[in-house]
Amino acid sequence: MDFLVIENYRGTDLGLMGRVAAADGFRWHTVSAWQGEAVPEAAGAYRGLVVLGGAQDALADDDYPFLPEVCALIRAFHRLDRPVLGICLGSQLIARAFGGGNVLGRPVEFGWQAVVPTEEGRSDPVLATLEDGAPLFHWHSDTVTLPEGAVHLAQSDMTPVQAFRLGRATYAIQFHFETGLEDVRRWSETFPDDIRVHTPDWDTRFETEAARHASEADATGTALSRAWLSLL
Repeated sequence: MDFLVIENYRGTDLGLMGRVAAADGFRWHTVSAWQGEAVPEAAGAYRGLVVLGGAQDALADDDYPFLPEVCALIRAFHRLDRPVLGICLGSQLIARAFGGGNVLGRPVEFGWQAVVPTEEGRSDPVLATLEDGAPLFHWHSDTVTLPEGAVHLAQSDMTPVQAFRLGRATYAIQFHFETGLEDVRRWSETFPDDIRVHTPDWDTRFETEAARHASEADATGTALSRAWLSLL
């Protein structure tokens, strides 16, 4: 297998990134940690690691006791200089794993929103594929402060740290570039009550928002996916 995927919550998967990876001939193994599958203690033969998102916060060890194990696995891959990608909760777990802060309970950032690369991001091997103001899908309230030595790569109006890198190839990305239109549609159908709590008009706005942003978001997500996969 080319890389390992850790799923932290129901209804999450590689989405658009998985479709890109499969089309390009990559193979991966998924561990559904939220269902009780054991998180490996070592990198083994895997060439890379992807840690996906979830509704829980990055410090919720009492309810999700596997989270420290995921942090340990992130460090194990990083020590071997094998590419790591954390998305949403996964990015927050990377921050936790390397001593960054986890900032909980902020206002929700949801929907397709503009992301802007920093100067460092514009020259980064992965984030250079992100154009200024590209609309990417968001669903989070928590965020992070940068771990020591991190390179800040992207930001949005609501969230100063949308992406950072540690070392050569450990990437933490808050926004959901891995969700294409069909994945956002599935989330909207799977989690309608959760969405209505913070965005009560999403049912009526969805199609208009999708028509305006999804094509560019999917193209950006495809480019970002291929850029990270090229590190393997």
